[in-house]
Amino acid sequence: MEMLTVGQVAETFGVTVRTLHHYDEIGLLSPSERTRAGYRLYTSEDLERLATIVTYRRLDLPLDEVAALLRGDGSTLEHLRRQRDAVMTKVEELHGLVDAIDRALEREMNDKPATREDLKEIFGDGFKDEYQAEAQERWGETDAWKQSAGRTKNYTVADWEKVKAEAAANNDAFVAALKAGLSADSTEAMDAAEAARVHIETWFYDLSHDFHRNLADMYVADPRFTKTYEDIQPGLAVYVRDAIHANADRHSR
Repeated sequence: MEMLTVGQVAETFGVTVRTLHHYDEIGLLSPSERTRAGYRLYTSEDLERLATIVTYRRLDLPLDEVAALLRGDGSTLEHLRRQRDAVMTKVEELHGLVDAIDRALEREMNDKPATREDLKEIFGDGFKDEYQAEAQERWGETDAWKQSAGRTKNYTVADWEKVKAEAAANNDAFVAALKAGLSADSTEAMDAAEAARVHIETWFYDLSHDFHRNLADMYVADPRFTKTYEDIQPGLAVYVRDAIHANADRHSR
């Protein structure tokens, strides 16, 4: 390999002339040859040593540690092994840093109210802008709507995921009772209805048993609600309606 001057090395390897002079002054890397005119030249061995130094410096190792590493076994194989060990140590540190950043991001995101896009991602077709607009137009002036809006405005993604999980668990309880052949006024079906009522009251608005009856009637009267339940289990919409009515009757005695 052709020998290079200080300026040529600096240009080729992206190291400043000042840095090369500093390495020379501290004995870390000195050009091994000179031209007839006295200009110092770096040999191929010098450049290999420079490559090792650059690798260590990219790992943020201080110069005294770099010098100590270079004073060890002078074989290329041993240098490469030490370089690999240093790189792997840095990789582990970076993985740890990435994990810490991810945890910080998760905390930050979980502390922020969910966006409409978040809700669309969580609920899919169950959350559509036209449904929300229609609901607000129909019930926007009611106390229940205002109470629900006040509660949910600061719900995070984690909160909405809990809402979805609890609702799914309630539906599973209805389905289990229906598949077991239990009547809608069975204890199991009425308990599922009560859990559904408490779910709404906990997360959205105060819900009396009489008001719950009205919601249950809508599950059958509105084809969109009916389809939601029928897609889960045929016959579920009427079963849920009847179970809610039975539960309301139970609590009115």
